[in-house]
Amino acid sequence: MPALSLSAPFARRLESDGRHYAWVIAGLTFLTMLFMSAALGLPGAMLQPLAKEFGWSVGQISSALALRLVLFGLTGPFSAVLMERFGMRAVMCTAMALVGGGMFLASAMNSLWQLVLLWGVMLGLGSGMTALVLGAVVSNRWFAMRRGLVMGMLTASAATGQLACLPVAAWMIQNWGWRAPLLPLGLICFAIMALVWLFMRDRPADVGLRAYGEAADAPPPAHPPKMSFGTPFRTLADAARLPAFWLLAGTFFICGLSTNGLVQTHFISLCGDRGLGPVPAASVLAMMGAFDFVGTIASGWLSDRYDARKLLFWYYGLRGLSLLWLPNADFTIGGLSLFAMFYGLDWIATVPPTVKLAADVFGRERVGLVFGWIFAAHQLGAAVAASGAGVSRSLLLSYSPALYTAGAACLLAALMAVAVRRQASVSTR
Repeated sequence: MPALSLSAPFARRLESDGRHYAWVIAGLTFLTMLFMSAALGLPGAMLQPLAKEFGWSVGQISSALALRLVLFGLTGPFSAVLMERFGMRAVMCTAMALVGGGMFLASAMNSLWQLVLLWGVMLGLGSGMTALVLGAVVSNRWFAMRRGLVMGMLTASAATGQLACLPVAAWMIQNWGWRAPLLPLGLICFAIMALVWLFMRDRPADVGLRAYGEAADAPPPAHPPKMSFGTPFRTLADAARLPAFWLLAGTFFICGLSTNGLVQTHFISLCGDRGLGPVPAASVLAMMGAFDFVGTIASGWLSDRYDARKLLFWYYGLRGLSLLWLPNADFTIGGLSLFAMFYGLDWIATVPPTVKLAADVFGRERVGLVFGWIFAAHQLGAAVAASGAGVSRSLLLSYSPALYTAGAACLLAALMAVAVRRQASVSTR
C-alpha cells in the first residue's frame, strides 16, 4: 500500500535519529481533531447571521444544530468498532470527507432542512468519528509512557480548534458574510485527509516498532477480540452494571451541558445581547482556548501523578462558580478576561482524568469503547443545553436561567466525581 511504503521508511529514519513514529501519529491526530473541532464550533458564530438572513429564530437554529451534538456523541462508541474493523486511517479520511463536503455544500443552503442535513447530520457524523474516542485509542495503542500527557494534548486540540479559529471566522463573517469561512475550512479538511492517508497507521507493529516507552523485552500487546456492531451495546450492558460508569457518564453529561452545548454554541449570541460585538466575543473565546490548551495539557500531566477524582472535583467546582458569576459580569473584553481564564483552564481538562478513571475500571483495551459511551453522555448533555438555552433565549429573552442551571449542575458533578471508586475490570465481549 502507498501509505505503508511511505510510513515504514519514515519510521525507520526517525528511529535512527532517536525519535519515535508515535509522535507523528500524535501530530496527525492533533491536526485532525483541531480542525474537526473548528468545524464543529463554527456554527456558534453564525446564529445571528443565519437568523438575520433567513428569518429563523435562535431557538430553531440551535435546536437544528443540537442534532450535530447528539450524532457527535452517539457516533463515538461505533467509531471504535469502525477503527477496529477498517482502521483508523479509513475512518479519519471518511470523516474528513463528510465534514469538508458539508462545509462546501453549506455555502449554497437556503432552507432549514438543509441546515439539519449538512450541519446536523454530516457534521455530526464526521466529527463524531474523530472525536475524543480517537484520542483515547491513539494514546493507548501508540504510547506505553506519557499517555496522560498525549491524551491531554489531543484533548486540548479538540477544544482549542473550536475556540482559536472563531475570531478569524467571526472577522470573515463580519466583513464578507457567513459563507466566507466555509471554503477555506473545507480545503483544510481535504488537505489533512491527504496527509492522514499517506502517513497514518493503526499500530506500532505496522511500521515495525513497539509502543513509545515500551520495554524491548515486553510481550507483544494482545489484540482485542474482533468487534461487531453489536459489541458497543454489549459493552454498555456490561459497563452499566458498575456505579462508576453512571457516575462518570453523569459527570460527563454535565461537562457537555456546561461547555459545548452552552458556551460554545451560545456565547457569541449572549455577548451580542449584552452589547459586545461578534469579533470581540470570539476573541474572548480564543482567550479561553489559549487557557484551555495550557490547562488540558497540565491536566494530562497531573493525571499521571495525582488522584483523578480529586482533579475532577476541582475542575467541575471552579467551572460551576465561574458560570454562576457570568450573568453578573461586565461584558467587555476586560470584564470577561477573568471568566475566560478560570473557565478556559478547565474547558476540557476533565477529559484526561475521566479517561484515566475509565481505564482503571474497564481496562486499557476496552477504554476506547467504554469511553465512547461516556462521551455520548457528554454530547447528549451538550445537545440539551444547545436546545434548552436557545429556547430560554427565545421565550424568556435571556440566557441567565441556562447559565445558573449549568453552574449548579457543575457543583453537583464535583460531588459525583469524588464518589467514583476504582473496581475490577468488567467483561466487554
